Amino acid sequence: MAHGRWYPSATTLGDGTVMAFSGLSETGPTNTAVEIYTVGSGWSQEYPSGWTPPLYPRLHLLPNGNVFYSGPTNSSMMFDSTAHTWSYVTATNYSSGRTYGSSVLLPLTPANGYRPRVMIFGGGNPATATTEIMDLSAATPTWQWGPPMSQPRIEMNAVLLPTGKVLALGGSTNDEDAATASLNADLFDADGGSVSSAGQNAFPRLYHSVAILLQDGRVFVAGGNPTRGTYEPHMEVYSPAYLFAPDGSLAPRPTVTGVSSSAIGYGTTFQVQTPDATSITSAVLMRAGAVTHAFDMEQRLVGMSFTAGGGVLTVTAPPNGNIAPPGYYLLFLLNSAGVPSVGTFVQISPSAQPGDFSLSASPATQTVVASRSTTYTISVSPIAGFTGTVSMSVSGLPAGSTASFNPQAVSGAGSSTLTVNTGVLTPLGNYPLTITGVSGGTSHAANVNMMVIGAPAPPVIGN
Repeated sequence: MAHGRWYPSATTLGDGTVMAFSGLSETGPTNTAVEIYTVGSGWSQEYPSGWTPPLYPRLHLLPNGNVFYSGPTNSSMMFDSTAHTWSYVTATNYSSGRTYGSSVLLPLTPANGYRPRVMIFGGGNPATATTEIMDLSAATPTWQWGPPMSQPRIEMNAVLLPTGKVLALGGSTNDEDAATASLNADLFDADGGSVSSAGQNAFPRLYHSVAILLQDGRVFVAGGNPTRGTYEPHMEVYSPAYLFAPDGSLAPRPTVTGVSSSAIGYGTTFQVQTPDATSITSAVLMRAGAVTHAFDMEQRLVGMSFTAGGGVLTVTAPPNGNIAPPGYYLLFLLNSAGVPSVGTFVQISPSAQPGDFSLSASPATQTVVASRSTTYTISVSPIAGFTGTVSMSVSGLPAGSTASFNPQAVSGAGSSTLTVNTGVLTPLGNYPLTITGVSGGTSHAANVNMMVIGAPAPPVIGN
């Protein structure tokens, strides 16, 4: 970098570069320039901002590639990632500033058209309990009041859950004051405009505390300075209500038994093996978090569309890096009761290409007597690390015949037996059959022949 940065924000952009902004320079003043880091080539030139940001500015990458500044000051700003310039958007309703409050980019899903909305929470000293939400897809974006938290919070945390709801917890009314600690946790449904109680944490979580989503869908909570120079050594794990049935027992969870590729390209389809395919209502990616000082710089939920088959979901990856920046995500499946699976790590990469497979069938020709059956062996061979599920079908069968595959689908590599049953009335003749294997948007075919002949004449028995 051209100059130092102490307490900056680092934001991954849609092409995998990292935008650094703010922080104190090596000589003391705030570094007001933007710099962008590219792996393999290093830092860009400095792009002057023309304004002085606070430390740890709350920045969010939007689906159009621009970066939105939501606080903690009350002037909201936009960074044009192409022109490398800043512009003023609007002011927050809460005019006093939200020092060490939190900010969350709400879920981006195909159902909402990847509409960018940002929700800000608390902050200030003494703190506020207010929240605000902005729809950045509006022609003239403005902040709207959201439902208030149950307690004021400075140095709080806000954690996006796989359900799309936001867990707000920790903080205090007065900064670094355990006597005014906010122990109540709140669960926000930004779509429904509601907030509900989410229990209480046992220990004050103030300055330097963290809260982050775990792979199993719970939330890890730790750290904090109850007062300057003292440290909270206890760790807590919060289990959201979605993990429990109405009677208090653990809710049955969807399971993921495999993913066709650990590296997934934009706009590609991939397969998720699950015995619960028919009950799945949501498939989401949760970006691996990076939380400090009441803000998670990487927190992001991206929904995906899918179709369900027998024991498998065919999922369409996010369309581009502005919606899902390159990197590692937890893949969660949620059932109709809103219960998430344990997360599975996958990598979203612009260079990832879906694996392929080849399909072959043997023998090339079979002869079968009408009313009898014959078989072919269909083999699937992976190419470029393919681990997907290939579903089989056959066309070209003569009248009066049926066919079945065992198994119906092959995952990764393996074979399936095609059995063709002919009938008494199946017309005699030669029939070219086409066996098709489909995995997501990829399909291949293999061709065989089947000769149907009549039953041999019975032997003539002499006198």
